[in-house]
This record gives sequence, structure tokens and C-alpha cells, in this order.
Amino acid sequence: MPADLDPADLHTPVLSWYAAHARVLPWRGPEASPWAVMVSEFMLQQTPVARVLPVFETWLALWPTPGALADAPSGEAVRAWGRLGYPRRALRLHAAATAIVERHGGEVPASYDDLIALPGIGDYTASAIASFAFGGSHPVLDTNVRRVFARVVEAVEFPAKAVTRAERTIAVSLVPDEQAATWAIAVMELGALVCTATSPKCRSCPVSSLCAWKQAGFPPYDGPPRKGQTYAGTDRQVRGRLLAVLRDADGPVAKLRLDMVWADGVQRERALTSLLDDGLVIELPGQGFSLPN
Repeated sequence: MPADLDPADLHTPVLSWYAAHARVLPWRGPEASPWAVMVSEFMLQQTPVARVLPVFETWLALWPTPGALADAPSGEAVRAWGRLGYPRRALRLHAAATAIVERHGGEVPASYDDLIALPGIGDYTASAIASFAFGGSHPVLDTNVRRVFARVVEAVEFPAKAVTRAERTIAVSLVPDEQAATWAIAVMELGALVCTATSPKCRSCPVSSLCAWKQAGFPPYDGPPRKGQTYAGTDRQVRGRLLAVLRDADGPVAKLRLDMVWADGVQRERALTSLLDDGLVIELPGQGFSLPN
């Protein structure tokens, strides 16, 4: 971090901006339960808020507590996940809910160490839940936060592909003594709404005058090629189509019906095998295929 940058110089403008511009979302605020925060963090991974909102509301109506989800078949979690993408997250959330019931009496634990010990939860998710649900003081490094820090502090357009030790050191040094949880979500919101990956709105940025990237003349990214996410024609698309058939079915689906969703037989079989390997689909001998029980 630049020697002349005082973290306090960032805190006040970012927190003030957040107070004025924060989106009203059902997993924020004192009325949101720790479970609601946890569900939102699983769903928001690599998925825009607009797509998450309706699924989140349906999910909480079905399973308002970890125990309610743990009592349901894991296949129902996959079904309710709908078209959010990356459906293994549904299985991981179900496994985490089961562990919460078994280890913590059905209550989402407050400590980072207990959270990261749950299945399907890594550093980011544990930090986010501990911060947003319980007011903990943790560096929360999602894509948006990393991009803000890369630009404002390190004068680079985009961060490295994976979190580096230097990034974590910077993030820890910027956590304020007070309002740490609000700071974490404020920086995240700033990255989502203003300091975006493309066409950042620098004129609207509360710390534009302190931004090292701006002061350096907005040097373009010169790291390893950044691969854009593709979907059309990929195995992910085939997996999605296969799951869509199984989600909409009342019972087992015959192999012939699945064969109709994609013309390329080799790719279709590869996608189906991967769904079976991931536990998202089960084969019922003599009956066909279904979501897990």
C-alpha cells in the first residue's frame, strides 16, 4: 500500500457513499437472519443479483432455517436452485445445512473457524457470513472488492486471477476499527455499482481523488489474458439442459428423453457422466435418471 495513503482517508467517503447509495436487498439489514445471509452468499457466487432475487425468496419460503433444508432431499435443493447455474452450490448448501444441524444445533455459527469448517465454505464465504450476519471484522475479498483495491491502492486495472498474499495484507490493513462489516459490504457495493469491470463510473466514485490507478493515467491491464466466460455450446449448457428436464419431471426420466436435448452424443454423454459424478443426478436401474433423493 502506498506509504502516503491513510486508510482513514478511504473509510469516511466510502461509508458515506454507501449510506446514500446502498441497494435495498432482502439479505441485508438487521431483519435478515444469519441463514438468509448464508443462502445469499452461496447464490451470489458468479451470479448477478437480479437472477438471485426470485430464487432466494422462493428458497427462504421453502426452507427458512438450516434444519428445514437438511430435512429435505438434496434433489429438492437442486430442483429449487432452478437456472442459477453452477448447481453444485445447491448440494454444498444442503450439506452445510446438514452439518449445521449436526454440529451447531441448527444455528448458523458466528465464528470464522466454525464457518470455514462447514462443507462447501471457503475463506470468502466464511468471512462474508461472519461479517455480514454477525458484524465480524474480516477482510472480505470477492471479485468486486479485489478490483476496487487493485485500482485504488495498487494502480492496476484488474487484480491477479487468485488472491495473493499482498492483496490480503492490503485488505487487512484497510479494515477499520469500527464499522468493519459495513466497510466490507460498502466496498463490495462500490465495485458492483461504480468501479465496474468495464466502463467504471469514475466521476461518481467517492474516492476518485485518491485512486492510484487514476493518478497513474489509467494504465491498461498487462497481465495474463483474461478469458471471458462462454456458455453457448459448452458442457455447462448441456448439463443445464439435462438438469432442466429432470427438474421439470415428476419422476424418473428415460434415457431416450435425455438423448433428445442435445444432438452431439459424445458431448451429451460426457455432460451426463459429469452430473452423475457430481451427485447432481442419480441413475435408477430399469427406470431412468432423476435428481438425488
